[in-house]
Amino acid sequence: MENVPDIMNYGGHNVVAEIAEALSDMGYIARYTLLNASRFGVPQMRDRVILLAFHESLGITPSFPAPTRHVDLPPGYSGTRAVAFKNIDMLCAGTFIEEPVGPPSLPYAVTAEEAIGDLPPITLHLEGKLKRGARRFDVVTRYDSTRLPSSFAADLRNWSNFESTEGISDHVIRYLPRDTFIFREMPNGAEYPAAHATAVRLFEEAVADLKAAGHPVSQESRDALFRKMVPPYPVTNFPNRWWKLRRDQPSRTLLAHIGKDTYSHIHYDSDQARTISVREAARLQSFPDGFVFRGTMNPAFRQIGNAVPPLLAFALAKHIKAMLSEAVSARDLVAA
Repeated sequence: MENVPDIMNYGGHNVVAEIAEALSDMGYIARYTLLNASRFGVPQMRDRVILLAFHESLGITPSFPAPTRHVDLPPGYSGTRAVAFKNIDMLCAGTFIEEPVGPPSLPYAVTAEEAIGDLPPITLHLEGKLKRGARRFDVVTRYDSTRLPSSFAADLRNWSNFESTEGISDHVIRYLPRDTFIFREMPNGAEYPAAHATAVRLFEEAVADLKAAGHPVSQESRDALFRKMVPPYPVTNFPNRWWKLRRDQPSRTLLAHIGKDTYSHIHYDSDQARTISVREAARLQSFPDGFVFRGTMNPAFRQIGNAVPPLLAFALAKHIKAMLSEAVSARDLVAA
């Protein structure tokens, strides 16, 4: 079972501990922990609770895979985790396993640039060629031979049974004309307060340019220009509503909300001045390039945000297989 960390403190209840207790009553041995996907080769700092349970007849006490990557999580994660862990010691003692964290000697987590840096740039919006409307996946964007893939990107291009040799058909973005210049000027790693301040600065520069050119600027026209250039959201509400990726770090968590907007994941390349594409979201979630998303852009974004990262699922699957194989071998040895 997989769920968000808040399941450990939902309405004051550690729901996953209660599930583990119920499974115990039904003859299962259950354990749960918190895993961060970036520690298993996913270029995304995605915290998720994982519960594993085996029937007691198998004689297996569940454990969890060891990380293959090292990452230093940003400060914001500690606060979220403190709330989630609040009820760990109160219910079902013994079923929670400390999160496996690899040593700093492990290779560093896959970064955003390693994940999406080989994909062709998107500049249609800068050329005035991007229009409103549904985005369908009916045009193949060919890989750029001058942009060599990282080992991570090469693996996703060549994933067995999901190979993609020519390019991708879902490298499409949203039409956000107001915000192009804001995206370009925002520093990497910046959040909404910085985006809003950037927009206000650009607005003030535009007003100054109009005045310098001898154009009268009435209060009415000034207000209209402000509404056209500056996002309307208060900076105190949801400060992480916008976020610009850093090249040298994994991405933040992709949520299903990207089905509505993608401001939470603005591309780190200021020259492209845009939010991420569907395929870039899929890369950050570790989907192979040959995996096909059905429908149009918004549903595809939502599917990606809701998904378990394939590489995290793969790490768990391999570990479960190893535990089962060991149990079978032990049983065969006893039988012999």
